[in-house]
Amino acid sequence: MSRKKKKRKPSHNKISNLTNTILNILRKERNKTFNYKQIAAKLGVNDASSRNQIIKKLAQLKAKQEIEEVERGKFKAVVTTEYHTGIFDASSRGAGYVICDDFDEDIFIASNNVNKALDGDEVELYVFKRRKRGKLEGEITQIIKRAKTQYVGVIQIHEKNNFAFVVTDSNKMTTDIFVPINKINKAEDGDKVLVELVDWPEKADSPNGRVKEVLGKPGEHNTEIHAILAEYGLPYEFPKEVEDFANQIDTSIKPEEIKKRRDMRKDLTFTIDPKDAKDFDDALSFKVLENGLFEIGIHIADVSHYLEEGTILDDEAYERATSVYLVDRVVPMLPEILSNGACSLRPHEEKYTFSAVFKLNEKAEIKDQWFGRTVTYSDARFAYEEAQAVIENNTDFVISNNTEISSIKTEIPEDVSLTGKTYNTQPEIAQAILVLDRLAKKMRSKRMRSGAISFDKVEVRFTLDEQANPTGVHFKTSKDANKLIEEFMLLANRKVSEFVSKMKPSKTFVYRVHDEPDESKLAALQGVVARFGHKLNFKSRDSISSSLNKLLEDVQGQKEQNLVDTLAIRTMAKAEYTTHNIGHYGLAFDYYSHFTSPIRRYPDVMAHRLLQRYLDGEKSANEEIYEEKCMHSSNMEYLATKAERDSIKYMQIKFMQDHQDEEFVGVISGVTDWGIYVEIIANKCEGMVRIRDIKDDYYEFDQDQFALVGRETKNMYQLGDEVVVKVKQADLVKRHLDFDLVGKHEA
Repeated sequence: MSRKKKKRKPSHNKISNLTNTILNILRKERNKTFNYKQIAAKLGVNDASSRNQIIKKLAQLKAKQEIEEVERGKFKAVVTTEYHTGIFDASSRGAGYVICDDFDEDIFIASNNVNKALDGDEVELYVFKRRKRGKLEGEITQIIKRAKTQYVGVIQIHEKNNFAFVVTDSNKMTTDIFVPINKINKAEDGDKVLVELVDWPEKADSPNGRVKEVLGKPGEHNTEIHAILAEYGLPYEFPKEVEDFANQIDTSIKPEEIKKRRDMRKDLTFTIDPKDAKDFDDALSFKVLENGLFEIGIHIADVSHYLEEGTILDDEAYERATSVYLVDRVVPMLPEILSNGACSLRPHEEKYTFSAVFKLNEKAEIKDQWFGRTVTYSDARFAYEEAQAVIENNTDFVISNNTEISSIKTEIPEDVSLTGKTYNTQPEIAQAILVLDRLAKKMRSKRMRSGAISFDKVEVRFTLDEQANPTGVHFKTSKDANKLIEEFMLLANRKVSEFVSKMKPSKTFVYRVHDEPDESKLAALQGVVARFGHKLNFKSRDSISSSLNKLLEDVQGQKEQNLVDTLAIRTMAKAEYTTHNIGHYGLAFDYYSHFTSPIRRYPDVMAHRLLQRYLDGEKSANEEIYEEKCMHSSNMEYLATKAERDSIKYMQIKFMQDHQDEEFVGVISGVTDWGIYVEIIANKCEGMVRIRDIKDDYYEFDQDQFALVGRETKNMYQLGDEVVVKVKQADLVKRHLDFDLVGKHEA
């Protein structure tokens, strides 16, 4: 006799934590409405029991007034929490902070409350009433805008499992990126790639991505340089259609165009630039007038003549917004036919220029000014070192009507000559250089008295062989010839912006502004420099700038110079582009713009276009449109600066790989709870000594003393101390330079 089969009872599995799950769904997308079917789909259930549980729970939450029924069967969260927006600053350990304008302090976000936010993302959050470690704490509820969607990393291919992961270079990216095998774009295991985020499924630990570009094998020079550019979304070549467009531009000098311009081809004109420069975007002209005044022209390449708005070339230049200067190459804003050709003020060539022409007396006082389009002819090209030789050979030169031009020394010595041979420059050009130098010194002196701050930070330069391997390090310092050019460029930038600012009715313009320094950062700087016997005076704006200048002067040539220079620069607000003029604190100017480098900066192109527009009597440009362009330009400048710093760090590591067994004297340039940063005095390369690698004691971080202190010995490694280090590891791929601490340096 057969047994009767028992009927299976319908499933009544209870959905766990249903209240919070429904509330989270509705709160996360609180501007949308959901019915029970949509919630079931979100939960991945479709059986009758689950649907009934959802329907009942919606009714209960509605009765408690935690949700509202907007229309029949459609529900929405009742929002009682106050939400804020800000920028997420991730730490390498998964947690982070949100920088939010609504609060004076940053909001701590625990790793379990980050909710898929990545470093730099614009996020929505709500803030708990409780505090963690004395700080406000919050939870990220929504990602408004991703800061970036492309990352550089090394791909690990798991062929048997039919997928890959990209381990990113960024230490702030705490998750790998999952890539399906059909989206690896022919990458091989271990390749460095550029990966693009596609989506991040609700329940997935890692985002999904696709390989956009294979950069090459990690550690190879070009791979790592391209990786630096790709990390910041910066291009390293022009699209073919942009190159083709540029190559078709008529760059010849036309008689009909000359007639529209002030013809200054007969005025003595020359350029002074770095000896390895290829693009010369500024030149100076010099003339002594019959009334004893000097007519000085600051002539800038007229890029806007060739770069027409609305073309693919202009779109590309705007997107780039700046040239990027890496250690071994320049990534230009404009194709070579313009940057090194038509727009470069090369010697013995006629060029279209945009000029600021001033009449000055012997005291460097401006008696007249003129702005407009010109045509010029450069009589000579000088390297800074050549112009410096003229200045140093004529230290007794005084601006005077009685000066005999024949008494001026004109020799350019072999060791600085661009030709590699000793030669004599024209006496008229030597005289022009000397007069410009004396006038520049007077202008600089006046600027410093007005409260300008003098940042003459030492710049590190590498000597490279043909394979771009670093063979040596040298330091670039700013001498009189550099300051001569700087001062006249500042004059043009200042006077152009002042000219437009004073127009009636008021006109939209692109300004380069710089706010006053942050007081808390100045106080922190005081805490550091006091260790070296220096002091700042916070009594007034003038006393701050004068004491900062004294500090920067006092540290010249001292072991702490680079450290103090760097920290002093960090106290300053970031200069930026905007249509809202607030002046430039660091230069002590009420008006300032960028006008003098349109080959390498898009804001200068905008300044040229706007100035010409107003000279032509046209109405003011749309402020909103130009403010957006200013924000884009500031952002691209920031990314380019980061890429430039990364390329220097990369080259420092490459340089130190060949010095593994040597001992170096360095200065402690930073102290943290995970170790000390040491900058080698001889070459400015900075690396880290990790706290776990200091074996003679257990060291603890003393924040107040900027020091690591041994628990037993009380031995102290303090900011500014001189120590001896050796290279422990120089990792080109991760761009880490680690040192072993040999001990304190005994002078």
